[in-house]
Amino acid sequence: MSMADTIKKLRESTGMSRKAFSEHTGIPVRTLEDWEAGRRTPPEYIPRLIAYQLKYDELTEERGEQ
Repeated sequence: MSMADTIKKLRESTGMSRKAFSEHTGIPVRTLEDWEAGRRTPPEYIPRLIAYQLKYDELTEERGEQ
């Protein structure tokens, strides 16, 4: 799976629009668009970092900490 596909899959798994995902992660919308379209390639750690953040969000939500 390409980096672009991975980023898009992570975002889509949240059900968020690019704008909402951008606000949630702090990644500019234009950057997300470029990554998902394959026009730019994020550093290799970015998909992992996003996945960790989403997992953290999920865990804290389950505990009622958000």
